[in-house]
Amino acid sequence: LLMDWINTTLKEEHIVVKSLEEDLYDGLVLHHLLENLGSLKLDVDKLALTEKKQRQKLSVILDAVAKCLQLEESQLKWSVESILTKDLLSTLHLLVAIAKHFQPTLAMPPNVQVETITIEVIIVLVFLPVDPRDLSQDLVWLELGRKDDAFDELFSRAPDKLYAVKKVFLQFVNQHVAKLGLNVKDIESQFADGVILLLLIGQLEGYFLNLRHFFLTPASTAEMV
Repeated sequence: LLMDWINTTLKEEHIVVKSLEEDLYDGLVLHHLLENLGSLKLDVDKLALTEKKQRQKLSVILDAVAKCLQLEESQLKWSVESILTKDLLSTLHLLVAIAKHFQPTLAMPPNVQVETITIEVIIVLVFLPVDPRDLSQDLVWLELGRKDDAFDELFSRAPDKLYAVKKVFLQFVNQHVAKLGLNVKDIESQFADGVILLLLIGQLEGYFLNLRHFFLTPASTAEMV
């Protein structure tokens, strides 16, 4: 119903929505929809190609929706993050609120209920033999869940595979810290003072790390902590 409503509303603009999750998360369709329904002029570019611009665009759009529908922040059942990450439930809440406000005659089905299921992700680490052509070597697989520690299993069951695991982690670390002109050769020694770890987290999460907030060259245990 919601897709048909959107497609009918935006037919003259040659916009066709086939998936609520995939077609609405970047804000483009929402932008056209609000301008068409409410004659709202949003001070934001129609096209947002990067995640940063999509986030900014959604922020402007959702602020306009909240203001137009006179909703307090505590009443919102959606957010920039949930729409951007293609959360279907949040997207449905948003569209239903827009539809009820701008087109109250839309024949929405009564007593709709949505059951949500939260899935806990279990990481499976697979370590292949050093030489994949040698089938005589054992394949080691370990599960990392809430109760089991895959690295404890690795130490006890496959200590000979530690080198291969370290090599993978070194490649991962250097792929990111190389942008800072750094090179890690030994995990134990170079991660001991916490500096590389902080800089790695900063690179992975896009954090700006103020160098005054920690010791770049710690000289004591207290400075490392």
